[in-house]
Amino acid sequence: MPDPISKKADCTMCGRMKIESKHSKIISDFFGCKFSVPANNNLSPGQNVATLISNDANKGENHDSNEQISYQQLDANWGMQPSWSKRLLINAQSETVLTKNTFKVAIKTHRCLIPCSGWYEWRTEGGKKQKYLFSHVNEEPFLMAGIWYLNNSENQSNSQGDKQGNSPEAKRQLLTLTTAPNAKCADYHQRMPVIILPQYRDFWFQAPAEQLVPLFQAIDENYIKVTKA
Repeated sequence: MPDPISKKADCTMCGRMKIESKHSKIISDFFGCKFSVPANNNLSPGQNVATLISNDANKGENHDSNEQISYQQLDANWGMQPSWSKRLLINAQSETVLTKNTFKVAIKTHRCLIPCSGWYEWRTEGGKKQKYLFSHVNEEPFLMAGIWYLNNSENQSNSQGDKQGNSPEAKRQLLTLTTAPNAKCADYHQRMPVIILPQYRDFWFQAPAEQLVPLFQAIDENYIKVTKA
């Protein structure tokens, strides 16, 4: 049997990530902030995830385009369970993230990127489940798109702590975004994570939400290496 997600979890896709601490320096240098994460070859829903957020994400039109954007690490628990759901949500479909009440405020004000070495999917082969790792062809970290919340009820407002969720009692929660897969990934699953390429980092955080749609498309399959895990 594969390494299954909890029965309470929504295992639509990407229910496991691979995190390697060797990428911490690469991420720190690229974002210009301290980033540190322990290795985890089986990061699962319900566990803590190291993300990156923009300190300027809420400035909107007041942001000076000539001003350098600053970033910081923010850790969040992977998954949330709104009052209307019987299951733990771990993903949000990018096709509806701008319109569904649960997600539409977070995508405007609470975007994040999750550095990871890859994600896992399973495929039935010969009557058995085979686990596969989807990683970068050059062994670089992926930047997985996500949205975060301060608590289960924060679907329309941010009512606790400061706007970055730094109050001691705040419980930060995370959803990853998914999209239709490219041809390579479609051989294994009907969905894949939204991956933000490094050159679109600042745009991901600073653009109005309605302008993010092109970034929701699957990245080129040539970035991805698929290996048995």
